[in-house]
Amino acid sequence: MKLFPYLAVAVLALGLAACQKPKQTRPDAEVMTPGATDSGAAASGLGSEGAGVSGGAPLTPQQQALAALMAQQKNVIFFDFDSSEIRSEFVPVVAAHAAYLVKFPGAQVRVEGHTDERGSREYNIGLGERRAQTVRRALMAQGVADTQITTVSYGEERPAVEGSDEAAFAQNRRVELVHAQ
Repeated sequence: MKLFPYLAVAVLALGLAACQKPKQTRPDAEVMTPGATDSGAAASGLGSEGAGVSGGAPLTPQQQALAALMAQQKNVIFFDFDSSEIRSEFVPVVAAHAAYLVKFPGAQVRVEGHTDERGSREYNIGLGERRAQTVRRALMAQGVADTQITTVSYGEERPAVEGSDEAAFAQNRRVELVHAQ
């Protein structure tokens, strides 16, 4: 179920690519994609890499930007043990999602908080909620409207990987950003 958005985008891209007719382009022509004209596009991760699919039924700019974000598979933010602080390496991920949501004010995102299996169920629901709220506040600080964001905590109930070792725990301490279409 977690891979469905990725699979849907991949199937759509493959289907459109199969129907694509060869195009004549000038070698010096610059391809513009959503976010490419923004001054923060490169820093936010919404540049031209994998952002558009041409041919077949055209995608809306919002669908193209979301496809670019999803193609980069940067919709998960990992956390340290017993922490709800966003690690520095995930700040650009939050910024990329914020840039997308600001550019498309009709877009919605669900921020899902998760934990590893250590701790009580109640504690983990609370920790997952704190993680989701931290990401929500970071998105809002970058201009995303409150009405675009919903949060939910699954605590330890939906592990990304099974296991009771540090590698599994590390993969399960996360927030997933799920965009609604």
